[in-house]
Amino acid sequence: MSTEENPAAAPRSLAEALRGRDDASLAALLRSRPDLITPVPTDLTQLATRAGTRASVVRALERLDRFTLQTAQALAVASDPATYDELLGLMAGDDGDPAVSAALPRALGTLREQALVWGGDDRLRLVRTARELLAPSPQHPSPTGLGPTVREAGAGISPGRIQEILTTAGLPSTHDSVSALTALADLFSDPERMSALLDQAPSESVEVLERLVWGPPYGQVTADPAPRLRWLLDRGLLLPTAPGTVVLPREVALRLRAGRAHRTTEPVPPPVEAAAAHSARIVDATAAGQAYTALATVEELLKDWHEGGPAVLRAGGLSVRDLKRTAVALDVPEPVAAFWVELAYAAGLLASDGEADERYAATPAYDEWRERPAGERWARLATAWLAATRTPGLVGERDAKDRTLSALGPGLDRSAAPEVRHRVLALLAGLPEGAAPNTESLLARLRWERPPRADRAGGGAPSPYARRTPAQPAEGARGAAARGAAAPGYPADGGSGAGGEEDLRSRLARWTLAEAEMLGITGRGALSSHGRALIGAPPAPHHADAETEPTGPGDKLPVHHRHTPPPAVLSPAEQATAAAAAARLLEPLLPEPLDHVLLQADLTAVAPGPLERPLADMLGVLADVESKGGATVYRFTPASVRRALDAGQSAADLHAFLAAHSRTPVPQPLTYLIDDVARRHGHLRVGAASSYVRCDDDAVLNEILADKRAAGLGLRRLAPTVLAARTDPAALLEGLRAMGFAPAAESAEGDVLIARADAYRTPPRTPPEPVPDGPPVPDDTLLAAAIRAVRAGDLASTAPRKPVGGEAGDVAPGQLPRTSAADTLATLQAAVLTNETLWIGYVNAEGAASQRVIAPIRVEGGFVTAYDHTADEVRTYPLHRITGVAELAE
Repeated sequence: MSTEENPAAAPRSLAEALRGRDDASLAALLRSRPDLITPVPTDLTQLATRAGTRASVVRALERLDRFTLQTAQALAVASDPATYDELLGLMAGDDGDPAVSAALPRALGTLREQALVWGGDDRLRLVRTARELLAPSPQHPSPTGLGPTVREAGAGISPGRIQEILTTAGLPSTHDSVSALTALADLFSDPERMSALLDQAPSESVEVLERLVWGPPYGQVTADPAPRLRWLLDRGLLLPTAPGTVVLPREVALRLRAGRAHRTTEPVPPPVEAAAAHSARIVDATAAGQAYTALATVEELLKDWHEGGPAVLRAGGLSVRDLKRTAVALDVPEPVAAFWVELAYAAGLLASDGEADERYAATPAYDEWRERPAGERWARLATAWLAATRTPGLVGERDAKDRTLSALGPGLDRSAAPEVRHRVLALLAGLPEGAAPNTESLLARLRWERPPRADRAGGGAPSPYARRTPAQPAEGARGAAARGAAAPGYPADGGSGAGGEEDLRSRLARWTLAEAEMLGITGRGALSSHGRALIGAPPAPHHADAETEPTGPGDKLPVHHRHTPPPAVLSPAEQATAAAAAARLLEPLLPEPLDHVLLQADLTAVAPGPLERPLADMLGVLADVESKGGATVYRFTPASVRRALDAGQSAADLHAFLAAHSRTPVPQPLTYLIDDVARRHGHLRVGAASSYVRCDDDAVLNEILADKRAAGLGLRRLAPTVLAARTDPAALLEGLRAMGFAPAAESAEGDVLIARADAYRTPPRTPPEPVPDGPPVPDDTLLAAAIRAVRAGDLASTAPRKPVGGEAGDVAPGQLPRTSAADTLATLQAAVLTNETLWIGYVNAEGAASQRVIAPIRVEGGFVTAYDHTADEVRTYPLHRITGVAELAE
């Protein structure tokens, strides 16, 4: 707890308090509130003004943990200024909670560091904007549940009625309303006199107070109140604020609460509990298996879109139908398919081609990515996921305009996503090795670190003016909270009693746990060793019980935070280093690719593990995937064999390929299948006439003409061995193959064309840029330069000055000095000879005005060259842009 050594030197404003800080303290402020440095303030007065703006204060309050926020809320209902002891009483109560007493200095230090509170412990002041946001009012009830003070609530009561209340309460009458309200407030704040007054109250009246004490403090009464209410009204324990509306004064509520501003204070963050413990080896192996599956799934997705993927909707994104098709192709649910599509997009492996009929396809970066080692490929996916602000979990929901959010479409960015992902993984890193978290305890910890908006001022609070029946003059907090609504555009927190959906951070945390498992960052819910390396966390120490089998979900293991917490969000350079380390740890855990398959007599091939890329690519052309899992089953069909022949392979090539890569003999049915399809392959020739069919066997052409399925091809006989068609060669090829034939395309010279499946790629594309969650945190170099500039500007604006020509001495604070051109030139020339430092006003070419402290070096040619203390460098200024000049006082 900080104290002021010299009360006489106590700061009179936030600007003066900032001037008393050292550079390290100012750097901590700018680091915690980076919006204050964008752009760099000209001086400390401007910095203080910016720190008190509504937008900046709201942003700072939203980043406080629950106890620090409760401390700010208590200061908002305390006197202004308040003492540390008064604040401690509001937080710890009359009994003095030792946990609150121990945690309060840290919370107050945080508020001071972020310039939300200034002044010594004997004069604590909450910045005015924060007090306006957090102080209770009928329009914005405080989360403390407290109402207005006696003076505020009694401001509209007639003087005669106030004197009647004093007399009934047993107080002497006064000459004015102000002193009467002061006497009433003193009575309610005195524990002994207040206890004596309440001892006289009927039990029904005490029950009414108990229903209002924790808020909301407002109630409605009829024109003829019941006796239990009349007793309270006559003694000022309830005060009217509007016709039919009464309020419980703040002083009364605090006495009934034993001095506490909050019903429950949370000085210590709730621990993250472990729901189960696994062997570290099992966790890493499971995570590695999931990582391999992730790589295979992304490759399968982009292979499915190899020749051009789905069309881009006019509004952007995938259609619902295309997402369903993708989910069927990947054999996963649609939300999971949306995750993989978005992951490939975030990693820069997938994009739209930008053509007139815009479609999605793989990018050139995908080909480069495929050639990298498996560990590096996984690291690229994982780092892209960590940094992405696009949130696949929102796909299928509706935006503010009631439009469905689609995969790869607009509206999916949530700037809080990267920070939540890092924080969730950091909390997992704090668990014992191999421990999986209890989800609800993890969410409770996140809600403590960043309380939902329903817990803050003006959001999610019940309306104080809800209609009540005469039989229930004052409704309890529970009934009012049931009607509470979330702030517009922000979901209420289901876990905080707001009665709405989960807050966004909780939903992001749940999605993070599921997505980290699918990516292989976690295994069985526990953070893997390569997952720790990915977020820059140190390796977990070995625990003797970590090698045991998993415990049951009911066996909760409390977490002891023994590990060094990883940084909140890594810089790009740190993230690249961490990703390389994670790739090195993961690589030995991934299965080695195989160079063989097992051929079966039922025209199938079994791959007992991952295959080498050339083998997998060739087998993907020669056969169709029938099932996946630990072992992949391929099935050979006439169509798949024809596909291989169309790709330029001969029957001999296929026989040699199978014999070289099968650990079992090539089955005879498969040999017959290849030979039979090869014998028919190319028997028919298709060319352009617009297209034609040529065959040496006119009986085959007669069969085609007689087939009703050929009607749409527009065939006619040109010669005994030639048919002409109105369709193009590609359509004719597909039509004949659908009829059961195996035609081959030929060139204008009559040679067979090898139809290779050329991969379609988009032009070079960059991955989508994450949407920042406000200004970035400045680095040390920028902070040092900004602080130097702010202090120099503050020196320029606050340095005592001598009057020049009787004008400069009359300049108001913040205004530029004004002197004539002759006086300005004479003062500058004299300063060159005497080496004095001057204060000038300057207007640049863009019209921006500023104050500067300079040490002139020379004046010539209409310019002054001087050392600028504000910029900390030598600069040259045109004389005609200097508005005025003044000498600095001794």
